[in-house]
Amino acid sequence: MKIIAIRHCRAAGQEREAPLTKEGVLQSKDLAHFLAKYQFDRVISSPFKRAIDTIKPYADMHDTKIKLDERLSERILSTQTDPDWDWKTHLERTYKEEHLKFPGGESTFEAKQRVHSLIQALQAAGHNSVLFVTHGNLLSLLINLYEPSFGFKEWELLSNPDVYLIDLKNNGVTNLWVS
Repeated sequence: MKIIAIRHCRAAGQEREAPLTKEGVLQSKDLAHFLAKYQFDRVISSPFKRAIDTIKPYADMHDTKIKLDERLSERILSTQTDPDWDWKTHLERTYKEEHLKFPGGESTFEAKQRVHSLIQALQAAGHNSVLFVTHGNLLSLLINLYEPSFGFKEWELLSNPDVYLIDLKNNGVTNLWVS
């Protein structure tokens, strides 16, 4: 199975209903044209507005239904609200300590298991080519499942959008889009 995994286009925030920025809307249209050369058995998006809006121009162009799946949702690192809490340092730790979990959050291990369960279900259903639209942290953990050297430093280099091809048959990961 081949997966094209996309980090959503530039958005106006991190909350579930955050829309794309004007730049993000333009990026989504460019992305739709870029993806036109690919065929997908299924198009699956995080249920967050910015992810859905990222792939909507493609779905409209190809009269394709977008399936929403919570397993592609943004990873919650913690629900901690202390302004002195250095989330980036804590996020980096989770790449080294996969079972580390902060209050109200999800460990790296749990997030990887979540996305892996989706992949297993798609493989069991016989899909050959799928498109995922997700978020930066979950995208990096998805890539890490097949390219273990992809970690925190690589996550820092991700942009909006980013597009990766994950070829499960040949165990390869390729960056297809450079913004």
